Amino acid sequence: MKISPIPVTVGIIYFINFLSIIITIYVERKKPLTATVWILVLTLIPVLGFLLYFTFGRNLRPNQKRIFKLKGDYDALYNKWLIEEKYLLKNDDKVFNDKNMLMYKDIIEMNINSSRSIYSQDNDVDIFTDGKSKYDSLLRDIENSKETINILYFIIKNDDIGKKLVDALTKKAKEGVKVRVLYDHIGSFHTPSRMFNKLRKAGGKVTRFFPVSFGTYCRINYRNHRKIVIIDGTIGYVGGINIGDEYMSRGKSKKLRPWRDTHLRVVGTAVAFLQERFLMDWYYAAKDESINEDSMLKKFFSNKGGKGNIGMQVVASGPDSSGEQIKMGYIKMINSAKDRVYIQTPYFIPDDSFLEAIKISAMSGVDVRVMIPLKPDKKFVYYATTSYIRDLLEYGIKVYLYKGFLHSKTIAIDGKVASIGTANMDIRSFSLDFEINVFIYNTEFSKGCMKIFEEDMVNSEVMTIERYKSRGIIAKILEGFSRLFSPLL
Repeated sequence: MKISPIPVTVGIIYFINFLSIIITIYVERKKPLTATVWILVLTLIPVLGFLLYFTFGRNLRPNQKRIFKLKGDYDALYNKWLIEEKYLLKNDDKVFNDKNMLMYKDIIEMNINSSRSIYSQDNDVDIFTDGKSKYDSLLRDIENSKETINILYFIIKNDDIGKKLVDALTKKAKEGVKVRVLYDHIGSFHTPSRMFNKLRKAGGKVTRFFPVSFGTYCRINYRNHRKIVIIDGTIGYVGGINIGDEYMSRGKSKKLRPWRDTHLRVVGTAVAFLQERFLMDWYYAAKDESINEDSMLKKFFSNKGGKGNIGMQVVASGPDSSGEQIKMGYIKMINSAKDRVYIQTPYFIPDDSFLEAIKISAMSGVDVRVMIPLKPDKKFVYYATTSYIRDLLEYGIKVYLYKGFLHSKTIAIDGKVASIGTANMDIRSFSLDFEINVFIYNTEFSKGCMKIFEEDMVNSEVMTIERYKSRGIIAKILEGFSRLFSPLL
């Protein structure tokens, strides 16, 4: 009697899915909500579910976990800096340039405890709200560089601005400047390696973070979403703007115009900690240098400081740490707000803790406002985002839809404290991707951030509960379906 191959194949598929479920529950020990969603996916859509799990669902591979060791080696090298900083705060010996920060020093201490983030207050900060002004400034600083240029971007595109950047870096490499470029393989998946050939030929170093191929199991999670530039160890850039023509407000992507983003140029001690994070990622990806006390302390803390007066902390988070440090910083800011909380994000897919924090803040009489794009760049993710609008409106939180694509990732509270960086207000940024934010403690700067938000309100539509309820049945179905998978997005 012949045995049909179909039942055998089905049995094998379900056996593989069953093993995947066992791994999800007992080996990878995912969060209960995430594990539940994966179990549903693997059970209800066996073949596609396994492919999705194989690509998106698994934890870091053993060779990728080398980054944990690098982080541990570095942490051991500057405990003395950390201990001194904690002592000063605990004993009220810290003299704040801005006296208003006495009310928010618990945010500073929380960031020190959660992410070992040193507080410095000798920084100058320039803020950019469009790509062109940021690129003009960056290219000018590159042209004036003398010693080192370290660059990390999630996306570097092979377009006009990408080519200008590579040309500028190649010129400096020929002049003897030490140039390093690190980019994420998935974020820059369509960027050909040959784009950097002339830079390599000139002596520049270029490498990819977590390169992906079938041989490396096709994993596309745990991406390096950071955008960092450090020039001569004294000038730093960080924020939401990658390298691509569409990041200019009048860029080539007509369907997403205008594109609104936020980026910072920093001079001061905080730059040393941007340098620290870049070098940590570089050491892992390039595999050509080792961490030791000389390389770490000399390179990370050679910065002589700045002449500004803005208080800052650099906070990084990602799969190389056990906590969700940037998310905790966001929540602490929201909990500390007395008057206003302004949030801008392209993707709003919060976990329960973040959502409850802004609900509690709104119920406590704080004016909470959330701004998201009107024009989506990823429709499935956007439907998950809009599915949370009702949760906000029902608690009196004001929701604004920016008439274009809003890529800015900012939180500002009370016109006193702000956070700007690469982390979206979504589960992926909180726990799956490598992110970096700066927390800024300065009344004048934070008021400026809130003013920018209010100016963006002029170019936004106000969402009301009546308008939200009137959306079509298709939108409601897509929102429900997308929200179901929100822990995986």
